[in-house]
Amino acid sequence: MTKQNPSKRTIAYSLESYPPMPTKWTLFWRRCIIYQAFRFVVLNIKILRIVVGGHS
Repeated sequence: MTKQNPSKRTIAYSLESYPPMPTKWTLFWRRCIIYQAFRFVVLNIKILRIVVGGHS
């Protein structure tokens, strides 16, 4: 049985247990309707290429 190093253990409810806070730019791009619509179209085009390529 191996010994665990106590310094590498994660303590519950410490700052390391929580995800990082998003930056202001990240929040801006998440809320931008025009950007989201553009990304939606791009994703659908990628999926369409995969589907059409599989049916040829």
